[in-house]
Amino acid sequence: MTADNGLDALVFDNVWSRFPEDFFTRVTPSVWAETRLLDLSPTAALRLGLDPEAIDRDRLTALMSGATMLPGMDPLAQKYTGHQFGTYNPALGDGRGLLLGEALTPQGPCDLHLKGAGQTPYSRFGDGRAVLRSSIREYLAGEAMAGLRIPTTLALAVAVNGEKVMRERVEPGATLLRVAESHVRFGHFEWLYQQKRSDDIEHLMHHVIERHRPQLATQPAPLEALYQDVVTRTAELIARWQAYGFVHAVMNTDNMSILGLTLDYGPYAFMDRFDPQLTPNHTDASGRYAFDQQPGVALWNLTVLAQCLTPLIDPERLREILDSYEPTLQAAYAILMRARLGLEVEREEDGALIDDWLEMLGRAQADFHRSFRALSENDVAGGLVLGEEVADPQLDEWLKRYRARLAHESRGETERLAAMRRVNPLYVLRTHLAQQVIEAAQAGDAEPLRTFRELLASPFEARPGMAAWAEAPAASAPPVPLLFLLSLSRVFPEPTSTPPPPGAARGLAQRLPAPTRRPRPVRRARDAQSAPFRANKGCVMASITHAEGLFFAF
Repeated sequence: MTADNGLDALVFDNVWSRFPEDFFTRVTPSVWAETRLLDLSPTAALRLGLDPEAIDRDRLTALMSGATMLPGMDPLAQKYTGHQFGTYNPALGDGRGLLLGEALTPQGPCDLHLKGAGQTPYSRFGDGRAVLRSSIREYLAGEAMAGLRIPTTLALAVAVNGEKVMRERVEPGATLLRVAESHVRFGHFEWLYQQKRSDDIEHLMHHVIERHRPQLATQPAPLEALYQDVVTRTAELIARWQAYGFVHAVMNTDNMSILGLTLDYGPYAFMDRFDPQLTPNHTDASGRYAFDQQPGVALWNLTVLAQCLTPLIDPERLREILDSYEPTLQAAYAILMRARLGLEVEREEDGALIDDWLEMLGRAQADFHRSFRALSENDVAGGLVLGEEVADPQLDEWLKRYRARLAHESRGETERLAAMRRVNPLYVLRTHLAQQVIEAAQAGDAEPLRTFRELLASPFEARPGMAAWAEAPAASAPPVPLLFLLSLSRVFPEPTSTPPPPGAARGLAQRLPAPTRRPRPVRRARDAQSAPFRANKGCVMASITHAEGLFFAF
């Protein structure tokens, strides 16, 4: 620490501001009156190398109101493009958030990004504002994903302000101070590819290597090594999403991190009852981004990224790297699911055992998370009871097979169950609980927010008096309205930016042909030899379809 308040300990090296001028636009944040800090994340503070207790709350509040910046900050909005629901959109960029600065921390460079900072040249029809509802959801999502050891962006703090923002209804305005190793997206490369700027693509790739993956610089082919790194990390990220029942819901290419982070939390959800086709985004009528489609969509996005790299890397080599996605995802998913069932030894029958477990959860409409937790609590007085969580006539038969499988394990029951409780969360970011927190905050009570954040940061350890935070929604309870999940930026007030001319997106899309086939479920027989781990009900391979014919000459 170099200053008592903690924030002044941050030193900035804003590399992005030294990129070519059209990579960004410098924007002064809007100033929001009556800004009030609701909560600060110790997890994010420690990621920045700060002592949470040393951070001056008044100084942080002023930063989040847009009224003041820290020394060395240089606010800017990044330009990028991307495929949204399969259609190329050239008019994207930071529309309501600003990269305030790139901090140098003990754990490496880290972006500070203020969401809800006002309009930018890329706001399109948006008002540049954020609402309290979506800001709390993103704040909690970062804590929950980090608690589950899933790579993610974080948020240092969330604040409410005096703005009244029109969405589906008038809502309180808010700001969120996001923390991320980098905000480089697949969409940055798409933008450069469409403009035929191969030199800038190479420059951006070397920036990622030097800034975030320096170990790749010594590889014989560093650019190929970077793409392999992206494929591997993306596969491992999706495996974690699938293993823990997370649905991102808006897997557009501009929401895909080049570092394999979970980025841009919108209408996401952690599933309650096990439903492979869960689609929490009510605008996704076709189910393109449903839970069981995520592995295939990620491959689709990686294929689009590969096409953008064809000016620098041989297409055949890119195909070879892409071919590593499926086995990487399968292997990562197998490790996670075995751990959740308390299995250390790898055996051929594991895929079928997990298939049937998940099929039983779906048939019984059982809660995904409480079922795994109940399986982990056989020796815990007052713990969840498996028979009450999974009401299925096949449960006893499945348990008989499971116990036979456990006979091949070397650990004793007590050790095994303790290990299972370390990977099967008790506290999950459920939509109905998030809604309770949001409603309390809107009423002026931030205590539920702080409580839930603490539980999500350490989701595996049961805490006295916190049973209500582990409850699934009642079977008779109506679902939280999906409109609540969205933060559509409507024209209120009238934006100053001009929308792209009609047909602009269509014309550019013709230069980057999209796959003609939407990812479809692919079910493999259990005796198929090509899959090293065949837990298909878990939707690891439920939607993987190679997007052939995507590679075109620059």
